[in-house]
Amino acid sequence: MSDKKGVSRSQGRNNKKDGFIVQAGILAAASIICRIIGLLYRGPLTGIIGDEGNGYYSTAYNIYTIVLLVSSYSIPSAIAKVLAQKLALKEYHNAQRIFKCALVYVMVVGAAASLVLFLWAPFFVMGNSIPVLRVFAPTIFFYGLLGVLRGYFQAHRTMMQTSVSQILEQILNAAVSLGAAHLLVQAAVSSEADAGTQAMYGAIGSALGTGSGVLAALLFMVAIYLTNRKMINRRITYDRTENIESYGDIFKLMMAVVTPFILSTCIYNLTTALNQTVYLNMMVSFKEMDKVAATTEIGIFSTKAVTISNIPIALASAMSSAIVPTISATYAQGSVKQTKKKIAYAIKVTMLISIPAAVGIGILARPVMMVLFPQLDSLVLASRLLIGMAATVVFYGLSTLTNAVLQGIGKVNTPVINAVLAIGIQTAVLVPLLYYTDWGVYSVMAATVLYSIVMCILNNIFMRKYLGYKQEIDRTFIRPLFCSVLMGTAAYGVYEGMEYLLEMFMTSAYFINLIAFSAAAFVGILLYFVLVIKLKAVKEADLKGLPKGRAAVKLAKKMRLL
Repeated sequence: MSDKKGVSRSQGRNNKKDGFIVQAGILAAASIICRIIGLLYRGPLTGIIGDEGNGYYSTAYNIYTIVLLVSSYSIPSAIAKVLAQKLALKEYHNAQRIFKCALVYVMVVGAAASLVLFLWAPFFVMGNSIPVLRVFAPTIFFYGLLGVLRGYFQAHRTMMQTSVSQILEQILNAAVSLGAAHLLVQAAVSSEADAGTQAMYGAIGSALGTGSGVLAALLFMVAIYLTNRKMINRRITYDRTENIESYGDIFKLMMAVVTPFILSTCIYNLTTALNQTVYLNMMVSFKEMDKVAATTEIGIFSTKAVTISNIPIALASAMSSAIVPTISATYAQGSVKQTKKKIAYAIKVTMLISIPAAVGIGILARPVMMVLFPQLDSLVLASRLLIGMAATVVFYGLSTLTNAVLQGIGKVNTPVINAVLAIGIQTAVLVPLLYYTDWGVYSVMAATVLYSIVMCILNNIFMRKYLGYKQEIDRTFIRPLFCSVLMGTAAYGVYEGMEYLLEMFMTSAYFINLIAFSAAAFVGILLYFVLVIKLKAVKEADLKGLPKGRAAVKLAKKMRLL
């Protein structure tokens, strides 16, 4: 009897320990689905608006992103951290007050940011990107409210609501973007507008899709919150917390936490917009490159290479969202040992996916690009850029996760300082590369990779300083990398062989590539799955932490790998 109880208690502890990994898996699966939807519609969208339209869109989008980062983007993580601490102490009344204060904060800040972006658009971007940026402006207000609601549920360590809202957001984004872009481009063609104007209208349609998606997700989250309102109020009623914090104190607490989150995230994501601005100005002013050509080139980098490389990074982002409230709660309870265990497990799971993904998209860059963005005139450039960006899958993944760790243990200023140092170093390298070499947009790619590496190094230094944390190397990095290289070699061989055979029977280059790539991807994934288990890079518990992990365990047992 005692043994059964002991087993039951042990299982309970394991389930609790691994809960954030499961939630991260849910969020990661949703994020990956969203990225895939994004990729699937970006190809047809590019066919509608062209690379020039992509350039106008990406120029406006990067500025919109900066303003969003400053005003609202970090709210979910910041709110999740503060609320998680209160919920861990069962201070439900204070938690609800924080939630209300957060809503007021984003309504004020979001409205102001939207107004600034709309009125000052000519100061941020040039030419045809101005009306695109103005269409983006109202989205900031809605995103702030959406962020607070997502952070509220994340603090309760449930990611299902956020996951569903993300998928809904992306579906609406894709549908409206394609539909609006098509209708607006056709209207421009009918009015006999020039090619630049047509591209601008297409970019406006894509921006309308972004706003529509955010609004749909917001309405969904509001409905979920209202559904749970009775349970929330009941819990507050039974709360016996004596120390009820004033709204003034809560606002001070929020600002102390939110501000570093905002600064860190802003600087962390500033690189894309900064690099784009530096590239356009230097190539036009010093290299005398045509403005349209320069905009098109940076658009290829931003909307194709970066978009694809961001798909596997979604896992790290999801893990970060899940780990902040978990680590905040664990660390607040004084358990440094448990905190370090959770960090180690999160990094290991992230690397199990990030390393093979990086190797895969690096080796099969051209096939991947041709499947998703089959525009032949930019295929070579886009593929080469993707090869270089493959490294960021690992380094951005690690830096995103370690950012969350430092924020979770209360060292919210450290990622800010690290990001400032990293962006300074990468800019100091980018400027002379653009001025003294003919690398062009490849310089931007190199600077982006450098930034991600520097962030990893700096974050790791401070994790050691504050937690005495040291990551296990062999099973986390070396074995997955070895398995990934073997996987990549096999996948490349399968692709080349299939392409050679199919060319004997088929004439469509796109479908030849699609079939060959699908075969290579299937063989690569299956081989990696076998190798990581046989070489003991992953254990059964690790597999369960992945999206569809229990199904993977069952498959491994059927294949007699476990």
